[in-house]
Amino acid sequence: MTTVGPADRIKLFDFTSPSMRAFHMAWMAFFLCFFSWFGLFPLMPIIREELHLTKEQIGWCMIGAGAITIIARLIIGSICDKYGPRKAYATLLVVSSVPVMAIGFAHDFTSFLILRMLIGVIGAAFVITQYHTSVMFSPKCVGTANATTAGWGNFGGGATQIMMPLLLAGLMSLGFSQAVGWRLCMVIAGVLCWVMAFAYYKLTQDRPDGYVAVTKGPKVSFATVCRDPRVWGLALAYAACFGTELTMKSIAVLYYVDYFDVFKSMDTLTATKYAGLLAALFGATNIFARTLGGLFSDRFGAEGNLSGRVRWLCVTLLGCGLALMVFSRMRSLYAAVPAMLLLSTLTQMSCGATFGVVPFMNRKGLGAVSGIVGAGGNLGYMAAGFLFKAENLSWPTAILILGSIVTASAFACYGLISWTPEEAPETQPAVA
Repeated sequence: MTTVGPADRIKLFDFTSPSMRAFHMAWMAFFLCFFSWFGLFPLMPIIREELHLTKEQIGWCMIGAGAITIIARLIIGSICDKYGPRKAYATLLVVSSVPVMAIGFAHDFTSFLILRMLIGVIGAAFVITQYHTSVMFSPKCVGTANATTAGWGNFGGGATQIMMPLLLAGLMSLGFSQAVGWRLCMVIAGVLCWVMAFAYYKLTQDRPDGYVAVTKGPKVSFATVCRDPRVWGLALAYAACFGTELTMKSIAVLYYVDYFDVFKSMDTLTATKYAGLLAALFGATNIFARTLGGLFSDRFGAEGNLSGRVRWLCVTLLGCGLALMVFSRMRSLYAAVPAMLLLSTLTQMSCGATFGVVPFMNRKGLGAVSGIVGAGGNLGYMAAGFLFKAENLSWPTAILILGSIVTASAFACYGLISWTPEEAPETQPAVA
């Protein structure tokens, strides 16, 4: 392998340089991870009917989907620091494929919930994705690189809203029952995880110079990273924006089916397919919106150092909270869909802006910082799940409350994330 430095440009049609190979493999692997992680939610109207799930039980499924990811993301950052992102990603894909396929054997709420929780381990892929691009790209474009790989990967959560109902319909046309069909959908996703694990291991390397990602000199301990309040400010920001993204992807199909009259005259499979098409629009903005969040973070960082990046993050976060409240009041499908698109765009931009700051937090503790901030996103999602499982709250009211919390978090983050000029070496991002 040739010895080269981090790339200072993103060349989308370059598939040979170490940095761009890592870029493309990272977003494709994360796309598949997100597809597998959220593959069940577009099928929930069918699963709810078969397993006789209550509103509270569906809420617990949301909580379970995010709970174990918090732990996995905290651990995976340190694994990347020690063994490098290449081995970490390949191992995660193989291990996670087991519960992805095994959920096909769920026969009641308890078995479904346990396996749903275990599938959440695959969400740790986000930390590896951000880690790998952070060490492969220079300060000139690291925010854009992080945002694009994460955004294109997150689109897997939107694509699954369309592809899973269509895959189920295809399997049923081959003679499989609806109950067997949704289970086979997850088996197929698990097999694809195995294939991607092999490809990632063979086609990527840990750093531009080819060596395992090990920092020369003393490491920064996890405890040291935890003592920095700015890390927790970023974790709060990500809890607000990524927590919103995961929540909306989890509830979108059921929300449209249950709260808009046009779907109530359809049978379950038909309603699921059409609601899935609308829900997919929320994930579709990942193609450009998260990239914009990182791109503007790089631009504001160039002009205003790290303070510019932080201001941009807080503005997008504020917009996300206000858009949530607007969406919660929409009762017409013609008004709800545009409101959802606005919400999605601002949400993805907030996520991109968050990880436009992360690479500059701690040069020798990148894995730990990425893990804590990434885990914050799932903690926000898990907390939101308690709102949506409450029997005395309608889902529109739960979305309104969530919007007010996200709005308040924008102001809190602005107070928590700050640097003195001496502490803000904009030209020296975190490297592993």
